[in-house]
Amino acid sequence: MNSSETLPIGDPLAGQKILLCIGGSIAAYKSPELVRLLLAAGAKLKIVLSPGASHFVTPLTLQALLGEPPRQEFFTPSEEAAMDHIRLARWADALLFAPISANGLARLALGLADDLRGAIALASRAPRFLVPAMNSAMWEHPATQRHVHTLQADGGIFLGPEQGSLACGEEGPGRMLSPEAIVDILRRHLGPKPWQGRKILITAGPTWESWDPVRGLSNRASGRQGFALAQAAAELGATVQLISGPVALPTPVGISRQDVLSAQEMLAAVQKALAAESTDLFIANAAVADHRPALPVAQKQPKGTLPLHLELSPNPDIVATIARSPHRPRKILAFAAETHGDEAHAKAKLEAKGADFAFLNLLDPGVLGGSENAGILWAGQQRWEFSRRSKLALARGILQHLQTFLS
Repeated sequence: MNSSETLPIGDPLAGQKILLCIGGSIAAYKSPELVRLLLAAGAKLKIVLSPGASHFVTPLTLQALLGEPPRQEFFTPSEEAAMDHIRLARWADALLFAPISANGLARLALGLADDLRGAIALASRAPRFLVPAMNSAMWEHPATQRHVHTLQADGGIFLGPEQGSLACGEEGPGRMLSPEAIVDILRRHLGPKPWQGRKILITAGPTWESWDPVRGLSNRASGRQGFALAQAAAELGATVQLISGPVALPTPVGISRQDVLSAQEMLAAVQKALAAESTDLFIANAAVADHRPALPVAQKQPKGTLPLHLELSPNPDIVATIARSPHRPRKILAFAAETHGDEAHAKAKLEAKGADFAFLNLLDPGVLGGSENAGILWAGQQRWEFSRRSKLALARGILQHLQTFLS
């Protein structure tokens, strides 16, 4: 079957009803970006703004982003006449306290309900996500830690805080997570989990084949597509191990990552991971160098002594080796990259290696290593074509099409 990509590919947060409670911390200045990201993900959003928070972010700013004013007062006759705090508590799929100060943690831990946020927290059965932001001494104070333990025992899910530079100029724990990290964690918690219990192994990035300590062979792969596949698999509930060549990318939330350098190191890491536990899907996305210098040297060579001709040795083919391995995973998805779009050649090459599924990256030489991608996925006799889109959207689409083959 030949077809364009037809399944609806959505963000895991699409349609999720999130009540954002913004507390009185200077980190509240990050809340407009958090609002923007949640709305871009398709979440349905309502906002409660504490009196303290309004000193750091204005209601008008939030209203401009959301399209409706945030709730601020508990005793507003026009709203509480209809028991609005109960309505909001019942409406929400999740309560997100971001940021929440030391005072906010204390009030929630004690169950105080004399303000809007406290009343909603007591009246709601939705999961509570708490994003602390405060000075390090306040975070580490025994009273704050007692409140943290109480809230965790009550089911509260803490997101952070991070270690780093604080608004007061000090260094230490207490910094609010970035809006991007918050949204990624929410995706993992709130989205559907059809791949719960599945083990996924992914390779990503280029490999580096050293000739001397500073020179070698590599390619322009950025690793973004492999990292996006790891994030998408984790969003679906899978346990994901990522083996990456040299890249400058943050590890997606909840992913176990191992860094390697060369093709031989990558193959050894993959074999070790597959021998350790059964794997449902191996995604070979890394752009592995085809060759390595045959005679590498241990010391940096002077420019004038560099050879005009470099003898090369072939690198192992990771997909073909793993397909013949006694620890072969249940399924293998292999990638090929072409600038000329030779579908038949790419599909035949990947199938000959033993891959169950094949994906052809349709590369535009002008955007190699960029944030978007396009390509064609084959699974048996089925074919899906993906127009150019973000690499994360492409990753979600690929995995959604493969779900039926992994059941």
